[in-house]
Amino acid sequence: MEPIKKWLEEHGIDEVEGLVPDMAGVARGKFIPASKFCKQEMRLPESVFIQTVTGDYATKPVLSLADRDMVLRPAADTIRLVPWAADPTASVIQDCFHHDGSPVDIAPRYVLMRVLKMYRERGWDPVVAPEVEFYLVKPNVDPDYPLEPPVGRSGRQETVPQAHSIDAVNEFDPLFEDIYDYCEAQGIEAETLIHECGAAQFEINFLHGDPMSLADQVFHFKRTVRETAMRHKVYATFMAKPMAREPGSALHIHQSVVDAKSGENVFSGPSGEASQTFLSFIAGLQKYIPETILLLAPYVNSYRRFARHLSAPINLHWGYDNRTVGLRVPESKPENRRVENRVAGADVNPYLAIAVSLACGYLGVEEELQPTEPVTESAYDMPFAFPRDLYAALDRLRDCEPIKAMLGEKFVEVYCAIKEQEYEKYFQVISPWEREFLLMNV
Repeated sequence: MEPIKKWLEEHGIDEVEGLVPDMAGVARGKFIPASKFCKQEMRLPESVFIQTVTGDYATKPVLSLADRDMVLRPAADTIRLVPWAADPTASVIQDCFHHDGSPVDIAPRYVLMRVLKMYRERGWDPVVAPEVEFYLVKPNVDPDYPLEPPVGRSGRQETVPQAHSIDAVNEFDPLFEDIYDYCEAQGIEAETLIHECGAAQFEINFLHGDPMSLADQVFHFKRTVRETAMRHKVYATFMAKPMAREPGSALHIHQSVVDAKSGENVFSGPSGEASQTFLSFIAGLQKYIPETILLLAPYVNSYRRFARHLSAPINLHWGYDNRTVGLRVPESKPENRRVENRVAGADVNPYLAIAVSLACGYLGVEEELQPTEPVTESAYDMPFAFPRDLYAALDRLRDCEPIKAMLGEKFVEVYCAIKEQEYEKYFQVISPWEREFLLMNV
């Protein structure tokens, strides 16, 4: 705790947010005066990890009925300023432990640690670079009404696609300037900003690096963007499919693996050619993503994103510099060879999405799998390869023993119980489609 205490004193911090990312990637935790942060043991109930996105709790008995406390220990390298706070405030992500000192193995951050440990036991260091898409929308206080694009500096809404438009980004210059300032203050390495295909849809790319560090950054980034947007009187949403007839939002994950000793990319051979490890990694993604898509498409809304010709994959073909496939290999030098997983939606928990994507590739290498031939044409004209709804995805994950062994059987049990509860809540809602087409016609 001494490094944290010193950092708090050096930055004149008055208050600390002790944060725990829950299953949805939402920040749970407590506020505490900085003077007491290093002196007190913080605790939270274990039930924060069975809370659904609707605020309910998984009803299956997947945890102790006693709802025991967890002991929280701050991860010193995650401490950062909260730049929008009125008083000097810091946030720090905390890892969760049982009272006997063992880690809480269902915590999303621990699940990623577990996968990274398997790589490091093999002498490898995974490298990732996320790309996060999101929409800006007008404030929406009544969920019965569809979302709309916000009004920009010109006083107008977007009405036609503005992909890669500089002027369309400039419509929201003050907001993005604040986002970049807040990111810099927090050590979030956000780089390129582009306008995507949807109305007021944007993407920000991150500098490649350690998977845990990048998951932490994406966790903070989503919170930062939402906070900044509200300060500019608009909403930011990371829903996978927020508006009908508009493209969905993704969290693309570029992945490579380097040898821990030499630092060389194991995806490339001695002459710069694609290695067998690279091909097996892709094959692992092809085999196991359909079984684990519940972690990459975690809500009923997520499956609406997988639509032909709307900038989202519908299958797991792979190809070189082909954006219609689920697994894209960008043009690069051999030392930068990587594969981009384009399946994950922006609505994912970044710890779990990165963990499961790396786990799928790892299993492909372990099993010495071979991928299909790369696709050079449009994969949108090929058959769907994903479960089309959340309930089908639930069954696939429950039955995938190799993934359960990598992520933890208890974690998969708890995660599936949460998703089942969320689905049951959704199933109670009567949609506008049902009222429009069934009310007077059946």
